[in-house]
Amino acid sequence: MNNRDPDNSQNILIAIGLSMVVLFTWQYFYAGPKMKAEQERIAIENKAKSGPAAGTPPATEGAPPAIPGATGQAGATAPDGSAPSPAKAATRSAAIASDTTGRVGIATPSLIGSIGLKGGRIDDLVLAKYREKVNPASPNVVLFSPSEAPEPYFAEFGWVAETAGQKMPGRETVWTQTGSGKLTQDSPVTLTWDNGTGLKFQRTIALDANYMFTIADRVENTTSANVKLHPYGRIYRYGTPLVAGYYILHEGLIGVAGEQGLQEITYGDARKPENHKLLENVVGGWLGITDKYWAAALIPDQKQPFRARFTGTPQSAQSGADTYQTDYLMPAVSVGPGSSETVQSRLYAGAKKVELIEGYQEKIGIKQFDLMIDWGWFYFITKPLFYLIDWLYKLIGNFGIAILAVTVIVKAAFFPLANKSYESMGKMKKLQPEMEKLRERFKDDKARQQQELMALYQKEKINPLAGCLPILLQIPVFFALYKVLFVTIDMRHAPFFGWIKDLSAPDPTSLFNLFGLLPFAVPEFLHIGVWPLLMGITMWIQMQLNPKQPDPTQQMVFNWMPVLFTFLLATFPAGLVIYWAWNNVLSIAQQWTIMKRQGTEVPLLDNIKSTLAPIGRLLGNSGKDKS
Repeated sequence: MNNRDPDNSQNILIAIGLSMVVLFTWQYFYAGPKMKAEQERIAIENKAKSGPAAGTPPATEGAPPAIPGATGQAGATAPDGSAPSPAKAATRSAAIASDTTGRVGIATPSLIGSIGLKGGRIDDLVLAKYREKVNPASPNVVLFSPSEAPEPYFAEFGWVAETAGQKMPGRETVWTQTGSGKLTQDSPVTLTWDNGTGLKFQRTIALDANYMFTIADRVENTTSANVKLHPYGRIYRYGTPLVAGYYILHEGLIGVAGEQGLQEITYGDARKPENHKLLENVVGGWLGITDKYWAAALIPDQKQPFRARFTGTPQSAQSGADTYQTDYLMPAVSVGPGSSETVQSRLYAGAKKVELIEGYQEKIGIKQFDLMIDWGWFYFITKPLFYLIDWLYKLIGNFGIAILAVTVIVKAAFFPLANKSYESMGKMKKLQPEMEKLRERFKDDKARQQQELMALYQKEKINPLAGCLPILLQIPVFFALYKVLFVTIDMRHAPFFGWIKDLSAPDPTSLFNLFGLLPFAVPEFLHIGVWPLLMGITMWIQMQLNPKQPDPTQQMVFNWMPVLFTFLLATFPAGLVIYWAWNNVLSIAQQWTIMKRQGTEVPLLDNIKSTLAPIGRLLGNSGKDKS
């Protein structure tokens, strides 16, 4: 007699297929990129140790955008026409301390740092509210560093002359602060510089309590001739950050170019000339450089056309490292004799906090500024899920509890559909005797057997694929939550309870050193923490609610699937594993209740006993052998 149930075979094939989808997605979006990022980190370290240009300053720090066809654009050089390389300091702190030209301090609740009077750049920014690690004694996150630091990263604003001969403020220009005092949310600072040939420049920099700078550049013409100047802004970065390489979100050059929409170039692609972009007549938008949690973005006047550029260069003996730049160039501003003109632009430099970014988009009118956060293709699931978790967090005060609450809400939303699924499964279990009779009756006619089984399903209103529906419903939410945990800074370093100090990081404990009781480090692939174990156990219990499969191969797959998922999810963010484990508990309760209501036998205890029986016999035989 053939005991193999074709419908069960179909279900198990679907389950295996779904498992493979999860495995492939994990490998493609997480494990592979993580390995690539580690390889890049090692390569960068090796370059720093042995590269021919290691320890030397870049021969150039990039340049302001050029005007096509124009010559003698002094804005790209120092006022005397030279372009000296800055002397490299050993550390960032040393670079700032060695700046003898003076600096204007920055002190707000969100940012601390300084503005260099040489160049008038915003080139020293530290995020006051964020630390590198969970430990409160960990250093604050550094965003910008001056050109003399080991890894320069800064924003620069200025003017490019349309005709040759005009002295423009450049990177060697030393500005003078009008008055004194730091840049705070209530106190803007003003810098001035006179080119000595009739043009006087004034730069007023304001900063709010968060991460938005407002830069007003004014030029006064005291000559007798008309002057045409092009305002520009640029962000320059020297060196590739170690966090690059995750396919699940974009890191690198980014912006929105008016009607041409979102522009994204990864760090790797930006180093190839064929991927550089030069976009003309852009109206509305922004451009900059983004990492996983931090970003710097230039925001030109949203009503004036500008030219946007996204470029990068690979490491060379001249540059010393990979470099990246985004910049914009505005149309010429005509400044008549005895008159002055002012242009205003903005710079966002800080954490990619959803509420702030969307608030700036609405308040200032920045075109599609919310695209700075990579919600992915399934943004229509990811964004609402984030808003729901964030709302619950503000209500409850703990992101972990908010995730548990979201799980309950999602379960409630799909409750009618899941009920039908479990009811269908219960009916199929009750029909097992009748189905066995049909299989026995038509065991030599497979086509007739399938026909009769389908007729039976139709008569009893049963969907044979209903058993896979709960998994199918769970997967989109699972990946949406993974995306939320991965890309939003709100989840970064958010604690749960006990040993979970960061819901966006994997459970730090491991079964293989008894969760820290044994004094040795465990390899990453053996980091099977408490929550992954709980997830695996609850998944195994859920599977024991179903009758034993008549096919040993099917039963073996069901037995090993929780083990596979335990190892798989051990490297995922703890918040995601907590969600999955809690979802399993709710599914067990729901399935148990529906099966009882349907009058279907719940084989949980019998299945657990039969599964554990071989272990018991093994232990018993071992005891007898010893006696």
